[in-house]
Amino acid sequence: MPPDANPKVLILGGTAEAAALAEQLVARGDVAVVTSLAGRTTSPVLPPGEVRIGGFGGAEGLAAFIRENGITRIIDATHPFARRISENAIQAAAETGIALEHLVRPGWERQRGDRWQEVSSLEEAAQALPAGATVFLALGRQYLDAFVARSDCRFVIRMVDAPAEPLPFADHVLMLGKPSADTVREAELFAAHGITHLVCRNSGGAAGYGKIVAAREMGLPVVIIGR
Repeated sequence: MPPDANPKVLILGGTAEAAALAEQLVARGDVAVVTSLAGRTTSPVLPPGEVRIGGFGGAEGLAAFIRENGITRIIDATHPFARRISENAIQAAAETGIALEHLVRPGWERQRGDRWQEVSSLEEAAQALPAGATVFLALGRQYLDAFVARSDCRFVIRMVDAPAEPLPFADHVLMLGKPSADTVREAELFAAHGITHLVCRNSGGAAGYGKIVAAREMGLPVVIIGR
């Protein structure tokens, strides 16, 4: 029996693109699909097919999962900034000899009217903010530490889930919710909180683009972290 007689695809997911891919493959009916989610959100929207939640335990753990579950193909459709799992996937694929594909959404491109300051790290982004700024942080909890020392700024922080512990910011507002593609909604949010600067990563995709357009239309500076 050839090795791919019973194809089984592992999708490293957590993105809209990964969910769409899982739906397409499941609908075909000729391949088993397992989607892996990191488990960073408490109530994720589950794609069709089999779903596992949580880490693998590094590249070795991922390689073990591949062998034990008969995976014949891996598709890395994780967030563009999820570097660690992508590196682990490369190592695990090399170790097991399984084909690895990458599904990467294109980044946003600067448009006329955008007031972008492009930086390469969270630390650079924090340093780029002027004193007295009211900053909308469109970042996950694990990316906030670089901004804590900026006690001379006020932060409005949007997170999908409430943090386990209080955030260590001197002056901040915490909002729970997901990014919106609705430009008007994002603009109203910025206006209501007196936002003067937006900080985000160049994640690409339609779901989070509303804030970029809103900042453009309102003339707000955007500190954007490149890939």
